Amino acid sequence: MRTRQADLDAWTSALSESVADSLENNNVERVDIIVKRYGSPDSITLRIFDPKGRLLTTSAPKIDNNITNWLEVPGVKEALQNKAVQGRARGVLSNDDRLYAAKPIVRNGQLLGVLRMSITIDQFQRQFQRLILSVFLTLIITVLLCAVISEYLTRSMARPIQSMCNFAVRMGGGNFGDKLNIRQDDEIGKLAFELNRMSERLASLDSERRSFLANVSHELRTPVSNVFVTLEALASGADEEPEIRDRFISTAQEEVKRLSRLIHDLLDLGRLEAGVTQLERKDFRLKSLIERAVRAVELRLQSGNVGIKLDVPDVKVSGDPERLLQAFLNILDNAIKYSVPNSEVSINGQIEENKILVKISDQGVGISTNDMPHIFEQFYTADRSRSGNGTGLGLAIAKRIVEAHNGTITASSNPGEGATFTIQLPIISR
Repeated sequence: MRTRQADLDAWTSALSESVADSLENNNVERVDIIVKRYGSPDSITLRIFDPKGRLLTTSAPKIDNNITNWLEVPGVKEALQNKAVQGRARGVLSNDDRLYAAKPIVRNGQLLGVLRMSITIDQFQRQFQRLILSVFLTLIITVLLCAVISEYLTRSMARPIQSMCNFAVRMGGGNFGDKLNIRQDDEIGKLAFELNRMSERLASLDSERRSFLANVSHELRTPVSNVFVTLEALASGADEEPEIRDRFISTAQEEVKRLSRLIHDLLDLGRLEAGVTQLERKDFRLKSLIERAVRAVELRLQSGNVGIKLDVPDVKVSGDPERLLQAFLNILDNAIKYSVPNSEVSINGQIEENKILVKISDQGVGISTNDMPHIFEQFYTADRSRSGNGTGLGLAIAKRIVEAHNGTITASSNPGEGATFTIQLPIISR
């Protein structure tokens, strides 16, 4: 209502200037043209009065012919007194509510007349009702659309979530390796991708666990069976002959030692993989540690007629020296085991930025291409890692120890030319 009233005031101000030009020149016909152009019998009534309150022209002549006293019409009397007024009142000959504005027409301080304009509120109210109806219908349509879209989104989200819930239940029951067939470029799709990756990882871990248990059972069964057979033989009378008895007792002792080494290595590997082994942290010279490892295998080098060459820079590293010594001993043991007579094992080190690379190379038979990806696995079944008296856990333990010291260990080989194990460790100073 205030907006319409402001519009009405602006219209009267603009039209009063045009009417003032015509009245100043006594051009009543021009005034009549302006009134008929801007007035509308249905909604807008425009009237022009002379300074004495007589009607000069009107846009509603049929109605205005029945009015004798215009001073009783709201706003006319005040405008004749040179006052601009506006408000809301009943129609002249009807009960319709109307907004009106009456403005004096003044030019050079002289009152030339009065302009009164009124508009029906019913039309405005009808427009407003149509607007309210349109808004209401739009709101209903919007609510319905939102309900449909929400139902669709709910179902589209509920289906994959239900699938993922069933998938998780199956994984909880031990059914690993299944895959979710959900292809969405949103958070649900990312979650499905991660669940698929977790399922694959769990399936791989489960397979590794089964393989590990099978290998452990095999490795434990062999020495236990040998000891059992030896004891049965001794119980059956083999102990009567000293030579046979001594040989059986020696065999039993070797098998018990092998069983003890296996159990010790399994405990070490289990603690390292579980992260429960507490590593001692202190600074020490890596070269001195490697020299200790070389001295420990010196007798084995001599018995195998294998030489050794050491060239490692004197740097400091931080970590557990005894655990790292175990890792170097395991790798040296592997290198000596597969070295041919009259060959050499070399230990070379070089510094790269804040790391040291220690390469342990042998001149043995090398590692085949098929065996290379698996040499750090527990109980790997290739002859390279299973032959001899070893437990098949040495390289796996070495790898876990090096990784626990924020390092890496890799292997490279050309079959028939030996193998090279590269250990990379962070250094703290030279």
